[in-house]
Formats: sequence, structure tokens, C-alpha cells
Amino acid sequence: MTAPDDDSPATAARPVGEETVEEVVRGQLAKALGGRRGMAEAAVPTILFTVTWLTLRDLDTALVVSIGAALVLLAVRLFQRSTVQFVVNALFGIAIGWYFVHRSAASGGSAEDQALAYFLPGILYNGGYAVVLALTCLIGWPLVGFMVGSITGDATAWHGDRQVVRLCSRLTWLLVLPCAVRVAVQAPIWLAGSSGSLDPDAAVAALGVLKIVLGWPLQLAALGSMVWLLSRNRTPVASADAATG
Repeated sequence: MTAPDDDSPATAARPVGEETVEEVVRGQLAKALGGRRGMAEAAVPTILFTVTWLTLRDLDTALVVSIGAALVLLAVRLFQRSTVQFVVNALFGIAIGWYFVHRSAASGGSAEDQALAYFLPGILYNGGYAVVLALTCLIGWPLVGFMVGSITGDATAWHGDRQVVRLCSRLTWLLVLPCAVRVAVQAPIWLAGSSGSLDPDAAVAALGVLKIVLGWPLQLAALGSMVWLLSRNRTPVASADAATG
């Protein structure tokens, strides 16, 4: 019998130096977020839209500025021949926001109504994301567990280890928390501004500020909690063979 070469699936499934669940999850989270640069690329266009709208009260200018910033970031990525995933995500979010703005304008909405419409997709996304992640925990298959499965080479073997399931559930709930907080805080303001019980200008200003305050700062706080939790334990990663044997 010959030993597997360096590119074999068995070797790729277990990266050198990643021997615990905590190390695996930290590595996967860093990859998913793209590090500091990826987080900045995802946040900058939205921040520029909010600041431009709050200062100039011109929706078209705000959209142009945010799209322009994303395109510049995309051009830099292409020039460097590096991944464009996080810039494309930002552009996709802007495109969805623009669609909601366009629908509001087509139905005769005012500039304030259109600005409110721009924030609706983010609220819906966070609500849907929180529900899906929470459901994975409630049914006993927390989403973070599949990160472990992607490393061990078996997508579901981790589920046989209660300690791993418990850890992954806690980590997944920490991902739910920022999304749930955003919806709980922003949705009432959006509804109040849309119904007229709150001045639309005040609602847009509040949503703009909250989108920044409850954006990456809250996400980083949640990730910091995850890192703290991950630093406390040393849960061995079982290979697919060990889990089934």
C-alpha cells in the first residue's frame, strides 16, 4: 500500500496544525469574513451611502457614491488578482437596496420613503438569517458544525460528538445575536417612519446611524465573544474514520 500524496482528499481534509475544533472554526471564520480587508470592503459602501444621504439629502448622489466606492474596491482587487467575493457582496447589497428604492419611487413614494426603502432589505436579511441560524440550533444541527465537517472530510460525522455539537450550538447562537439585535432595534423605527407615526427624516437619520453602530462594531463584538469561547476549550477534531469507527 502506498502513502497518500499531499493532494489527496484525506490529506486535504486535515490541514497541518489544526487539531482542535476551536482552531478549525477560527480558521473558517477568518476565511468567511475575509479578514480586516474583507470586512472593510463590505462596510465602506454602506457607510458612504448613509453619510452622504445624511449630509446632502440626495438619494441619487448617495447611491452613486456608494456604488462608485464599491467599483473602485473591485478594480483594486482585480488589479491585484485577489478574491472579489466581499466587494461583490457589497455591490449585491447595494443592487437590492436600489431595487427597493426603485419600487418605492415607481409607487409614488417621496424621497424619504425611498430612503427608508433602502434600509428594508438589510432588516429582512438579518431577520431571515437569524431565523435560519436559530432553527439549525433548535433542531440540533448548528450551522457552525458544518464548518467542522468541511475540515474532517465528513459533513455530518461531527454530529456524533455531543461535546462538539454543544460547542457549535453556542457559537451559532453568537452569530444569531447581532442579527436579532439589529432587527429588534431597527424594525420598529422603520415601521414608525413608514406609517408616519415618526417623522420620516428622523427615521432615516436614526436608521442610518444604527446601520453603522449596529453593523461591524456589533459583529466584531460577537466575534470577540466567539474567540473568547473558542480559547477556553480544546475539543479534538475527530476524523471521519474515527467518528464512524
